[in-house]
Amino acid sequence: MMLVPARRNDFLSDFLSDPWDMGFFGNRPQGQKPAPAMMKTDIKETEKAFELDIDLPGFKKENVHAELQDGYLTVSANTETETEDKDEQGTYLRKERFTGSCSRSFYVGDDISEDDISAKFENGILKVTVPKKQLPAPEEAKKVIGIE
Repeated sequence: MMLVPARRNDFLSDFLSDPWDMGFFGNRPQGQKPAPAMMKTDIKETEKAFELDIDLPGFKKENVHAELQDGYLTVSANTETETEDKDEQGTYLRKERFTGSCSRSFYVGDDISEDDISAKFENGILKVTVPKKQLPAPEEAKKVIGIE
């Protein structure tokens, strides 16, 4: 089994890209797509599991969700923030709001259940462990040699 991030051609992915990934003056090695700025993920394979570290800075634990459906592990998060600056008279000089959500899916296989997966959210990083399932060895068929 191999853990594979699900990829989609997403029109918005270029808008969610980190401008520093572009390099100076927007030059990037040919054929290299920009990395998404949100939900950057490190995937580590150990002997017994796949370990995912998903960056979710600024998100609260109660706004982070993970679900398993049809062999895909989907992690989603949403946030709502508001910034307000006032002068002494209380008139607004600036008022900003941000509401957003993001999600990412990984194919983990049909033989994994939600009880197999563990997750922990700490310091803006969601740590997910997906165990490797040992597939049963195929039964060896007897090989018969015909005698003439």
